[in-house]
Amino acid sequence: MKTSNKNYSMPAEWEQHSAVWLAWPYDEETFPDRVGNVEKTFAKMISALQSSEQVELVVLHEEMKSRASDLIRNTGTDPLKINFHITDYADVWLRDTGPIFVKDSSGNIAITKWIFNAWGNKFSELLIDGKIPERISEWKGLPLFSADLVLEGGAIEVSGEGVCLTTEQCLLNENRNPGITKEDIGEYLKKYLDISKVIWLNKGLTNDHTDGHIDELARFVTPNKIVCAYEENKDDENYKILQENYNRLKEETDINAEPFEVIKLPMPHMYYDDGSKAPVSYTNFYIGNTVVLAPIFKDRNDSEALGILEDCFPGRRIVGIDCSDIIYGGGAVHCITQQQPK
Repeated sequence: MKTSNKNYSMPAEWEQHSAVWLAWPYDEETFPDRVGNVEKTFAKMISALQSSEQVELVVLHEEMKSRASDLIRNTGTDPLKINFHITDYADVWLRDTGPIFVKDSSGNIAITKWIFNAWGNKFSELLIDGKIPERISEWKGLPLFSADLVLEGGAIEVSGEGVCLTTEQCLLNENRNPGITKEDIGEYLKKYLDISKVIWLNKGLTNDHTDGHIDELARFVTPNKIVCAYEENKDDENYKILQENYNRLKEETDINAEPFEVIKLPMPHMYYDDGSKAPVSYTNFYIGNTVVLAPIFKDRNDSEALGILEDCFPGRRIVGIDCSDIIYGGGAVHCITQQQPK
């Protein structure tokens, strides 16, 4: 296991991928009374992604592989085109538990592995998924660089030109990296991902158990253009949070010291069965080679959000993915995908 990855950097998500990684859902505790619906949603996602890039799918055993294959086949997609990987794992959140891939100037791909502590030691039963990067490294024969910092993939968003977005609530949290400063984190991001500038937003959505993951708040769509979750209703619990984040982004500049173009993305609104506010956002999309998978929530703002994303990604097909069942696990489309660059 290596500890330095000189000359490697993390590409922007819109750059070309060789593959996308997912793990098949099965846990009733994650998706209470909804696993069947979530499986069908995964099959729809895989069907949309299959024509865009190679799908690498993690499953528990042959029986699960057979079930997943049947559901994928029902969407009109040939499961023989999917690469299945059988291993033990706890849950589906590969954005956070899987590797963060990096690439050097010669096109060589490597894996960075960060410490996964189950979002601040909230879910001890999920800690086993911290081993997934090593398994993918072995399956694909890719070098692995290990960073001694707690960080999940959903906590960072990169421009591909050296700028990273994150939140104070997450990476500076006492349940992640006690005693670590912004400067310390900047050094880690520079060393392992070739980040030269970190932009810190304050905090994330109400009831987000990830403690403010950036992929629910703001995303690069080009190196100098950002879509930002924005709440118009002043009585909404997220209004002040998102207003502050938007204002911070409006004051920031890109790697060339030019102001960002910051595009407001409206907020969906959803409540769990127990009446609590769900941490839903349209920024939790996945950018594939030829498609963008965008979360929708049976909300009146779904169409407007899809239209904004369509304008942001000319040449890519926007596919709405109903995440109103997946969100019971606390995440959406971006949280369950991890791109492997080409």
